[in-house]
Amino acid sequence: MAVMPVDLFKSSRHRCIAFNDLVRGEDGVQANQFLVLHDEYSALIDPGGALLYTPVSLAVGRYVPLKSLSLILASHQDPDVIGSADRWLMYTGATIACSKLWGRFVPHSVPHYVDTGGQDRYLLIPDEGADIALGDSVLKALPAHFLHSEGNFQFYDPVSKILFSGDLGASMVDEFTPVTDKDFAAHIPSMLGFHRRYMAGNRACVVWADMVQNLDIDMIVPQHGRPIQGKAAVDRFIDWIRHLECGIDLMVAPGKFREAVRPVTDISSRPQRAPLSTPIRANPFEGVG
Repeated sequence: MAVMPVDLFKSSRHRCIAFNDLVRGEDGVQANQFLVLHDEYSALIDPGGALLYTPVSLAVGRYVPLKSLSLILASHQDPDVIGSADRWLMYTGATIACSKLWGRFVPHSVPHYVDTGGQDRYLLIPDEGADIALGDSVLKALPAHFLHSEGNFQFYDPVSKILFSGDLGASMVDEFTPVTDKDFAAHIPSMLGFHRRYMAGNRACVVWADMVQNLDIDMIVPQHGRPIQGKAAVDRFIDWIRHLECGIDLMVAPGKFREAVRPVTDISSRPQRAPLSTPIRANPFEGVG
């Protein structure tokens, strides 16, 4: 299979590479994988499941020896994100960083006879997120819980100003051409159905929008489909998510969902909603029991 990596960012010390064509359409949902290089350090973001281990490892090996891979960052626990954990633990020296909620679930992907070094190979991220060192740089794990997983992180690279957003922003298309301000409205239908069903509810959307609205983002790159590029397009996407009705907002009965009441077209001209006034605790179970 021909692999056509895409340079999202490249400087003398720092590089961000996307692999977007490693899953054939008949084999599974299209998925993007990302490699961040900083000097001799490296991080692979959302490497995929068993279906993808061989093509991804071959692609990554063109840039860094597998044994030298520093980090594997998992936005959440889905099989298309981290289902190949056993092989990455076996054939690399990388540490897997994931939500603390999944620290005892990801090992279920690893056969009992595989010696992977135990819990020392996992970096468990607290609910409020963390800065993850990559040499003298960092990748910021930003909480995006319930978008869609209950233990969900996005990874922001302050050097490239890229937000690796996991499933948020996913579009059901087999292309990787960046979405710009000019074609953002036309792009909405390819995101809408997925977000209405997979995102948990508008409360989570508003919390996320409040968190990222002042972040310096040049590009939002989801795990599926097209990246969103340029400040104008990024701002319109954040505003679209802020007003999105999804998940339990639309649930009316077991197995029954209503249509959204709010318009589904571009709503970037709407007044900005005020940030939530109710504080969100880092640990929602604190003080319970």
